[in-house]
Amino acid sequence: MATLKINAPEWTAANTSANTTNTKVNNNIWNKLIAFADSQAPNKTIWFMFSLVSQGVLFLPIPAFLLYYYNAPIAILAVTLVLFFGNIIAGMGGLGIRSLLGLFAFSVLVHITMLLVFML
Repeated sequence: MATLKINAPEWTAANTSANTTNTKVNNNIWNKLIAFADSQAPNKTIWFMFSLVSQGVLFLPIPAFLLYYYNAPIAILAVTLVLFFGNIIAGMGGLGIRSLLGLFAFSVLVHITMLLVFML
């Protein structure tokens, strides 16, 4: 007595295809970004470590560079440290993968903006 069915009956296949044609598929960049973030949920620890290493190597020297060469205000240092420790707290506190990646992307954008503002 085999109870496993490999092929779905025709009435369920027809019913699901009728339902999928009525639904509106919204493939925009935001939905693709959310889908990517959700697919990275098993790799949350790796993204946290990548965020810490990249910020420690690339972003923490930025205030020293801007303060020394471009006479930037000391607030640059405060912004960098708040973003760095915010990422540490977010990763160690168990924040979701969407928020973790969003905070990392925000940190990258802020540091690139700071570089552009003071160097140009």
